Amino acid sequence: MLVDTTPDLRMQALAFGIDRVDAILFTHCHADHVMGLDDVRRFNSIQNASIPCYGDARTIREIRRTFAYIFESTDAGGGLPRIHLYPLGGPFSIGGQEFVPVPVMHGRRTVLGFRLGGFAYLTDCSGIPDSSWDLLQGLDTLVVDALRHRPHPSHFTVAEAVEVVERLAPRQAWLTHICHDLPHAATNAMLPAGVELAYDGLVLGI
Repeated sequence: MLVDTTPDLRMQALAFGIDRVDAILFTHCHADHVMGLDDVRRFNSIQNASIPCYGDARTIREIRRTFAYIFESTDAGGGLPRIHLYPLGGPFSIGGQEFVPVPVMHGRRTVLGFRLGGFAYLTDCSGIPDSSWDLLQGLDTLVVDALRHRPHPSHFTVAEAVEVVERLAPRQAWLTHICHDLPHAATNAMLPAGVELAYDGLVLGI
């Protein structure tokens, strides 16, 4: 299960031995989350199948517009990704596993995080609506946006992310979408117990 198709998808897949993608969950359609979509065509070839993609209705519309050539091209062949887009209206199942979309605020825009059992992934968020807190109770592991210490209009600061962690009280929390303002060792040293910066290649058991 792949969350978003980032611009470096090809290099990340090669670096970490990802050779299969059964479905893609999109959080939103900003460039840093979708511009690797063309690279999924290699998975189409390996698996000889289209890949289902899920997101909220706005994200699905924007993917269709941004990548119109995938859906409207009349060229024969061309090496286009083969994907099917499905707008989400609530929890859904893939392979017998339930996924719960979690609406969060990214500035003034509502985007999606996702919950899978006791694991939740909330990238690119600056606020959690009242209606979404109940979807995040009883977590074992939380991955949450924490861009930097200075305020930002569409991302949590480290302090704001820690407040979210304290309210939800997961067993372990990882801060993601971090920028170069946060030196890894120094930032980890000042974080509460059970909260750490995520990093490339991190593997979590779910």
